Amino acid sequence: MEHGVLEALPVFAEGSLVKGRVVEKNPKSVLIDIGYKSEGVVALDEFEDPAAVQVGDEVEVLLEQLEDEDGNVVLSKQKAAQKQNWDKVVKIFQSGGTIDGKVRGIVKGGLMLNVGVEAFLPSSQIDITPPKNLRNFEGQTLTCKIVKLNEERRNVVLSRRELVEAERAEKRARFLETAQKGQVVKGVVKNLTDFGAFIDLDGIDGLLHITDMSWRRLAHPSELLSAGQEVEVMVIDVDREKERISLGLKQKSENPWEKIAEKYPIQSKIKGKVTNLTAYGAFVELEPGIEGLVHVSEMSWTKRITRPAEILSVGQEVEVVVLDVNRDEQKISLSLRALEPNPWEKIAEQYPVGSTVKGTVRTFTAYGVFVELQEGIDGFVHVNDLSWTRKINHPSEVFKKGDPVEAKVLEIDWPNQKILLGIKQLADDPWKSLASRFKVGEVVTGKVSKIASFGAFVQLDGEIDGLVHISQISNDRITKVKDVLKVGQEVEARIIKIEQEERRIGLSIKALAYSDEQLEKERERMDLSRSGEELGSMEDAFSRAEEDYRPGDFGKRG
Repeated sequence: MEHGVLEALPVFAEGSLVKGRVVEKNPKSVLIDIGYKSEGVVALDEFEDPAAVQVGDEVEVLLEQLEDEDGNVVLSKQKAAQKQNWDKVVKIFQSGGTIDGKVRGIVKGGLMLNVGVEAFLPSSQIDITPPKNLRNFEGQTLTCKIVKLNEERRNVVLSRRELVEAERAEKRARFLETAQKGQVVKGVVKNLTDFGAFIDLDGIDGLLHITDMSWRRLAHPSELLSAGQEVEVMVIDVDREKERISLGLKQKSENPWEKIAEKYPIQSKIKGKVTNLTAYGAFVELEPGIEGLVHVSEMSWTKRITRPAEILSVGQEVEVVVLDVNRDEQKISLSLRALEPNPWEKIAEQYPVGSTVKGTVRTFTAYGVFVELQEGIDGFVHVNDLSWTRKINHPSEVFKKGDPVEAKVLEIDWPNQKILLGIKQLADDPWKSLASRFKVGEVVTGKVSKIASFGAFVQLDGEIDGLVHISQISNDRITKVKDVLKVGQEVEARIIKIEQEERRIGLSIKALAYSDEQLEKERERMDLSRSGEELGSMEDAFSRAEEDYRPGDFGKRG
């Protein structure tokens, strides 16, 4: 020491960070000179990389104590690092910056990170939506913001959500600015709905509608995609104002409908698989993305199919015939029955017009009866062709289901695939031989078949009905026919008029005792008064009688 004056020692404060130099290294410790009157000892394992420590290295340590009981300086490399890290965390918190931390473990309610000191990241602050499985973050390094500090307890609370939101907003703005129709982008299926899938494009969600997923028909998006799946999709529309992106998957491949007409010519046969059954038909997939419809009417020439499921099942392989191809509407009409010859082509040969055929009553309508001639082939008998003489209001008055029937073929309606039959045509029209069987003035006997307000119908020989007008029942005034005559009652009457063309026979009960001269006067009187003429034909008269009286309600109407 110069001039015998001791050099003053630097001022040291316990708890402060000081710099020193390694002067000695041992297997378990190092000796560090901080410029104080004695050196301090630091355990070697306090260093992050003990093997790298060399004599002469400058290190920063925490001065815990200037002199312990033995007069030694107490130093700590580990506590120095902790103080450094805490000071760093405080500065970042005060400046509002970000800090990186490695996930050290999973605790209740979130993650523990090492940001130099221990820090807590709550689950609600990890991402925009809380993650379902925290184990996916184990070992990851996350960038976070410091949202809370407790100096006394040295507690640090982090948040990553705000950074993720800001990053997504920046990416969303950049995507909306640069995205173009036709651009192919990568994304991850976020979630599925009945109408499509939302795709996360790393900053913005796009909608992939179910109709833009595949050229083939999908019942649900889950047939093609699943949540979390990575997909490559095409941008098909960008609405920058509403921040909406429409995506397509099928647009990445050529539309198979473009050359569909050339691929599936009309009348060609092709195999396919039944994909769906409806009340009106069956959808058959001819190739991925191409489906055709077999309408229920094209399933059989003769079988009465009410539901396609009666003969087909989903997944079944079938051979079909192409009937029509509509590229614009993306529709293909198919046929199963076209594989077989149409039995109606030979119907005219099997059932020539004028021939007599046999069949079974299958069902009724108000207009007639369907007669099954063979499986799937019906003939129809109109109600007016059931009888020459009877007025039949419903075929069930004459037939019941399953009854054997013999009829004559009247007409083959090939375009509508109908056979018109007649039952009355098996016999001659009794009205044609009327002149040879009945004469004016002749007395006849028959039973009352119907009663109306204007008179009574009497069934004569050969099931021909004659009409006794109310004015011809008696010389006495009659107000109600049913007061004098009853259905089923046998009566005797005189024919006073025959009109073969109009199919009318006029009868008179009161003229039974008339002379020829009186009878002629009565006929003239009827012609002048035209009593009954307003009824038109006998069929019209029967119809009017039915309005006044129906079997079973006689005596109930006033």
